[in-house]
Amino acid sequence: MKKYRLLMLTTLIISGCSMVYELIISAVSSYLVGDSTLHYSITIGLYMFAMGVGSFLSKFIKKDLFNWFANIEIGVGIIGGLSSLLLFLSNLYLDSYEIVMYIEIILIGTIVGAEIPVLTRIIENDNKDLRITLSSLFSFDYIGGLIGSVAFPLLLMPKLGFFATSFMAGTFNLICACLIVFKYQDRIRGAKLYKLLTIVLMIIMIFGMVVSENIGNFIENGLYRDAVIMSEQTPYQKIVVTRHKDDVRLYIDGNVQFSSMDEYRYHEALVHIPMSVTGDRSEVLILGGGDGMAARELLKYPDTNITMVDLDSEMTRICSENKIISALNEGSLDSDRLTIINMDAYEYLEKCDKKYGVVIVDLPDPNNEALAKLYSNVFYRMCGNVLTPDGVINVQSTSPYYATKSFWSVTKTLESEGFTVAPYHLQVPAFGDWGFNMAVKQNNEYINNIETIQIDPSITTKYLTADNIPALFKFGKDEMPAEGEVVEANQLTKPVMIQYYNDAVRNWE
Repeated sequence: MKKYRLLMLTTLIISGCSMVYELIISAVSSYLVGDSTLHYSITIGLYMFAMGVGSFLSKFIKKDLFNWFANIEIGVGIIGGLSSLLLFLSNLYLDSYEIVMYIEIILIGTIVGAEIPVLTRIIENDNKDLRITLSSLFSFDYIGGLIGSVAFPLLLMPKLGFFATSFMAGTFNLICACLIVFKYQDRIRGAKLYKLLTIVLMIIMIFGMVVSENIGNFIENGLYRDAVIMSEQTPYQKIVVTRHKDDVRLYIDGNVQFSSMDEYRYHEALVHIPMSVTGDRSEVLILGGGDGMAARELLKYPDTNITMVDLDSEMTRICSENKIISALNEGSLDSDRLTIINMDAYEYLEKCDKKYGVVIVDLPDPNNEALAKLYSNVFYRMCGNVLTPDGVINVQSTSPYYATKSFWSVTKTLESEGFTVAPYHLQVPAFGDWGFNMAVKQNNEYINNIETIQIDPSITTKYLTADNIPALFKFGKDEMPAEGEVVEANQLTKPVMIQYYNDAVRNWE
């Protein structure tokens, strides 16, 4: 077994790299298309099936086993190394993204599936103890899978991003191929050609890794309609800022969060309506809102102190230090009246013993499981626990027009926790028709009579007026569930919100 230690090492590396490729494919698909549960499930299932196909096909390999093993390393390195680039290019220029995704999964899985059978036969030719051979091979294979699955979310993705990660994994595969070709050249037919091929391909992958940032800039300029002026991958999300003339836009994982041309409409409606309804403005909690725009509006109330809970410290840092964004939020993130806590909103509410007159939930749309939990009955229950008796919660709730069931599911979910809910909406040109759900625990004169809601006259606004506020609480027939259509509350143990939201995305694509 000693003379095959290198082959054992390559088994560990190819397993780790193949795991990284599958995670990349799943993550890119979730990023570009959405519906992370669907794409991770398809990737895992199709990959396992393809490995079975590869294992079956390996029985037809009867000679030149070292050549075939080198081919496996080269094949996985090329396809996996280019996987991210091909997926992004297919999304930009082709109408068949899913086909490219499926082809990548099947090819990588099939090639990897042939690896163990071929390597088993190589080692078994010299070592007749099949028990030791198989136990050693599978041990290295499983350990490699663990390394890849842990390294991807904790190290590779946050530090390198999609392109550099896939190119680096491809480089590792081709380094292994190069070592095999040189180590066992006397047992490889056409060894000189293999040496040249592996070296050239390895250099290409290394070059791709070096220029991955340039590739990313090129792809992003194609994905976003305007010039990308900032792009940063944080441990939690991809943050991109674009600009066209006076229009500055911030995107999180490809979804626009605000446009400087009209964000005041969204944030005035988000903040000033609940602030006009609450009986206590002294302490306000923002869950999300890391761009600082909601905090900017709240700071117009001189006696209000604000606590902002946003998971991503890089988000709040960028929006505090970036001169363009800090000009838009008027330096709100540096205010002495604002306390920023970088932690998960769910975790914060579990531990919070402070009471707030207003809780503003300004979180991204529920397009994955982690976010859908923050639209659940239990989450709203915990929001209610930190409210003062006459406090108000206000939830950004997606679009009642584009995602009708998602919007009204938020209403149903709040109602299931004993809230009295007043849904309202407005036109935000960058988003379209956008909605909120304002809710109270106790009887509230303003909620009972929307016509009486009046903004403090000392507060300056660009959009809201005493006349247009009541109109925000009226909905058209096409912004309501169809007659007889059932909309369920989003429970922590039954997250219907994900399905509602992803169905809406597919409908409007």
